[in-house]
Amino acid sequence: MNFNLQFDDTAYAVHSVTVGNQTVSYRSYENIVYVSHPVDTRYQILNLYIPEAYYEGKAIGSYKAETAPIFLPITVGGYMPGAPERPGLNRSGETNAAAVALSKGFVVAAPGVRGRTLQDEEGLYTGTAPACIVDLKAAIRYLRANKSRIPGDTNRIVSNGTSAGGALSALLGATGNHLDYEPYLAALGAAEERDDVFASCCYCPITNLEYADFAYEWMYNGIHDYHMVEIRKVGDEMTTIPVHGTMTAQQIRLSDAAKRRFPAYVNALGLLADDGTGLGLNENGEGSFKDYVKSFVVASAQKALEAGTDLSGRDWITIEKGKVSEVDFDRFVSFLTRMKMTLAFDGQDLRTPENELFGTPTIRARHFTEFSKENSTVDGELAEPLQVKLMNPLNYIGSASCITASHWRIRHGTIDRHTSLAIPTILATKLRNAGHDVDFSLPWGIDHAGDYDLDELFAWIEGIMEK
Repeated sequence: MNFNLQFDDTAYAVHSVTVGNQTVSYRSYENIVYVSHPVDTRYQILNLYIPEAYYEGKAIGSYKAETAPIFLPITVGGYMPGAPERPGLNRSGETNAAAVALSKGFVVAAPGVRGRTLQDEEGLYTGTAPACIVDLKAAIRYLRANKSRIPGDTNRIVSNGTSAGGALSALLGATGNHLDYEPYLAALGAAEERDDVFASCCYCPITNLEYADFAYEWMYNGIHDYHMVEIRKVGDEMTTIPVHGTMTAQQIRLSDAAKRRFPAYVNALGLLADDGTGLGLNENGEGSFKDYVKSFVVASAQKALEAGTDLSGRDWITIEKGKVSEVDFDRFVSFLTRMKMTLAFDGQDLRTPENELFGTPTIRARHFTEFSKENSTVDGELAEPLQVKLMNPLNYIGSASCITASHWRIRHGTIDRHTSLAIPTILATKLRNAGHDVDFSLPWGIDHAGDYDLDELFAWIEGIMEK
């Protein structure tokens, strides 16, 4: 079935949402198929939420119908399918980002996205890479194709996501209009428009996957006990189960081998600190890059101290005259403990979410690094280089063949062990070195989460709009 990509502005309902003491009335356009030839109309859909004030010729703050920024919330987690976000409450019972965006006068364009577990009626996998990023690009192209019919400024689109969603927000920000994605967009019948974004907000992005194992072992090597939480079905309900264990001798050997490969990768990036100092590591994983990562932990501890947090029980922190002067990084990592066993991302047994991301229509999961393929315990196949390339924003930052977002906000909690702290640090630094505006920090005491600081998030977004 072919779908018409012209926006129908008559098919809406009017709802309202209350944020604090403010109630906003908005028009709700839901389940808009954003490509002509969709693979799965459960997820390749877009929900639009537009303040009713804009249809009445009114303004919200400094924004009008023609100038309102467009907020693009990405709900993908674990590279699973993501349904469009609706204004209201999140899982914790708190106001979600879509609702806050409406209260600030933003137009909310909430896309659904295919994910790694989707199968069609014939059992073929339809959401493997690069389906998730292609769907997001197609949704943005739909908005631009209908910019004369939809309120909001399509030159000021801001993407926002957490975990895998954070990685996808980073991909959107890094790969605008790159021809690598064009064949996939054409196959879906996406609108022939631009797909770049103005700003990218990334909470704990699970990205740079082909080097994530090396980064993880650089940080957690020598810690052999792991502590994680698995989501399992108990009866008719899903519940979280703590899982504790000790790595095998083979996993410890692989940890040592993976750690040894990380310095060469970091050194090849040619990263620079803000003062122009080169960032690197010696063969033992020590050096200026490690000190640089630690500096963000120190800055986070200092901010927490100034906010009144009691840090006296952290004996790996040195405080002198009210200032955090030092963090023993190795003892800090020991305090965190290891979450994932080796190999954390490209699993030897093909059981990670990332292995499934790089599957094919007929193969559930594949390896995506030569290192894991060489150490595979299940004789797994290796994904094609292009499929892997398409999922890593580091492969596109600095390229003249695409438009990179002008503004970036990247957050990764200090106690988030889902990936190495090196991964978001590399992303932020690569962007800064390429001349982009980057607001990066490691919030104190925050685990793997997003949208926990919506006031700060939207203050930042409104700040870059004023620029």
